[in-house]
Amino acid sequence: EMLESNNIINFNGLANSSSYHTFLLDEERSRLYVGAKDHIFSFNLVNIKEYQKIVWPVSHSRRDECKWAGKDILRECANFVKVLKAFNQTHLYACGTGAFHPMCAYIEVGSHPEDNIFKMEDSHFENGRGKSPYDPKLLTASLLVDGELYSGTAADFMGRDFAIFRTLGHHHPIRTEQHDSRWLNDPRFISVHLIPESDNPEDDKIYFFFRENAIDGEHTGKATHARIGQICKNDFGGHRSLVNKWTTFLKARLICSVPGPNGIDTHFDELQDVFLMNSKDPKSPIVYGVFTTSSNIFKGSAVCMYSMTDVRRVFLGPYAHRDGPNYQWVPYQGRVPYPRPGTCPSKTFGGFDSTKDLPDEVITFARSHPAMYNPVFPINNRPIMIKTDVDYQFTQIVVDRVDAEDGQYDVMFIGTDIGTVLKVVSIPKETWHDLEEVLLEEMTVFREPTVISAMKISTKQQQLYIGSATGVSQLPLHRCDVYGKACAECCLARDPYCAWDGSSCSRYFPTAKRRTRRQDIRNGDPLTHCSDLQHHDNPSSQTLEEKIIYGVENSSTFLECSPKSQRAVVYWQFQKQNDDRKEEIKVDDRMIRTEQGLLLRSLQRRDSGIYFCHAVEHGFMQTLLKVTLEVIDTDHLEELLHKEEDGDASKTKDATNSMTPSQKIWYRDFMQLINHPNLNTMDEFCEQVWKRDRKQRRQRPANAQVNTNKWKHLQENKKGRNRRTHEFERAPRSV
Repeated sequence: EMLESNNIINFNGLANSSSYHTFLLDEERSRLYVGAKDHIFSFNLVNIKEYQKIVWPVSHSRRDECKWAGKDILRECANFVKVLKAFNQTHLYACGTGAFHPMCAYIEVGSHPEDNIFKMEDSHFENGRGKSPYDPKLLTASLLVDGELYSGTAADFMGRDFAIFRTLGHHHPIRTEQHDSRWLNDPRFISVHLIPESDNPEDDKIYFFFRENAIDGEHTGKATHARIGQICKNDFGGHRSLVNKWTTFLKARLICSVPGPNGIDTHFDELQDVFLMNSKDPKSPIVYGVFTTSSNIFKGSAVCMYSMTDVRRVFLGPYAHRDGPNYQWVPYQGRVPYPRPGTCPSKTFGGFDSTKDLPDEVITFARSHPAMYNPVFPINNRPIMIKTDVDYQFTQIVVDRVDAEDGQYDVMFIGTDIGTVLKVVSIPKETWHDLEEVLLEEMTVFREPTVISAMKISTKQQQLYIGSATGVSQLPLHRCDVYGKACAECCLARDPYCAWDGSSCSRYFPTAKRRTRRQDIRNGDPLTHCSDLQHHDNPSSQTLEEKIIYGVENSSTFLECSPKSQRAVVYWQFQKQNDDRKEEIKVDDRMIRTEQGLLLRSLQRRDSGIYFCHAVEHGFMQTLLKVTLEVIDTDHLEELLHKEEDGDASKTKDATNSMTPSQKIWYRDFMQLINHPNLNTMDEFCEQVWKRDRKQRRQRPANAQVNTNKWKHLQENKKGRNRRTHEFERAPRSV
């Protein structure tokens, strides 16, 4: 439905490019910059079909070197753009894999949006080591602040030396300790963010989100842990130890789990994506994380929310320390040197102006204790959304804070590995600490199942931008018209973007005060909010969709009915012909209820009647569909099928001539669409039709002596007829 509508705009990629994974959103210029294989694109935010491109391939010699090293010429020996950041007011900074030889360049975009400049500075290229990975399959996370690039990436050809780097700028490059699994243990970097610690800029910290293998002793077997790591923005390394290495690096585990019986939790440890929802206080954004399971047996996804207050509390807690006969991880109980390792040098917390002035015991302790003992638990100690027993997993998330009639709500857009986007809103039950997730829509974005690898949200354009290996898509944040044409349907949708304005379900604006506006996100109660509009807007009084379906005795038929709301419960009723009583349909082996409708197996004559499909939600019931089912007995069908086979053509002709036009329509459609149970295959039925046609053609020459002039005027009248318009007048083939 989403693909067929005009709501979605697709850029299906170029034949010589792929991997549209690196996004940079520029609301001021109204552009979306996308890094891909051998290309960088500049899309118009209003319509991504309007774009500019820069071709940035590798040289033939570089490609040949990559090929000789045993790499795939198409999937690896190209320039996959992994870093795309705003460098200053006029330029972007881009880095790519360069066929296993990372390189970086500057892109001029002009001072003003109307400049319409998008070109690469060909005269100035830089080495990309420590900025972009060599291998395009590896993840990287980067942030460019004050002319300095912070990157979490692999720094070698083999993809084994993972580190957090700071490059560019006027200072010497700095990185994490090399070949020390206590610092980083085969990590996969997800994202990086600058979050202020206080009103003093000297306390600003850079936070890295990544997943890595559990450190020896943390877990009995091989396991993955989600992590949050911190470094101080003004960290310049140590003086005698940890020279040009981070001295303020700390990391903690992110827990996203569901409490289970017997105290055994189900953990979602594979961190996939992170989104920061800013609040009024820039020091306290809400962290949204998307997680999946690492188990091959149990497949599931979850979304957890974290508070920066809880994160800071963990980083001020005990350090992880190995001790005891089994060399296990325990909380460090000894004396912690001053100033506390992980604290930024500033006037706020002490008298040290630089990390190079820190005492040796602080540097030594920081080198051997980079991990915190306590993990960071999510808000309410559990996920706000869980999906299990489905054929997909979550990959990306963006969140929009929306003003509604009864407060603010966070609407999540969650990308999956099959190319769909879930639109979900978190709604409090009794309190704001007890949240309920409500699935508003599940939208198919790409025609072919593909992993959604990048997402950006534009609140200014009210659009969502989605990237994958095959292309880029754009879709609106709200589609209020899909929620029906009644107040009750709009209210039941519980979409914070939408409200009933008196005549339709339309975009809600807090500033527009209208007497007829109806919206209830928290409860979704149409009985209260739409009761005074029932005489204008009663779904049951509107034109109800009615269908007539024919079935054959002993065969099967399917009554399709699915509500617009994801939360509605479908309720089926049956009414016999010439009877006013309705009875609920009991589900058994012969009548099976599915998400798409009702399946009736082995039809009986008593199944003929009227079927009503109702949607029930929050105590409100509306009828979606009325289906009249007529079951044809097999004896009657056999008679119709074999009359002409027995040579009784004249009798069949008389019977057909006595049919009304509507009966002829039924007969033709019925013979074309019904799979008769006594015919083994449709081929047998077609063979009977063709055999009958051949028999009629053989009989025509004997009866062809007719007066052609007698019918000449009728033939001339038929010449101008439109066959499609008058097709219903044509009799069935058996006549």
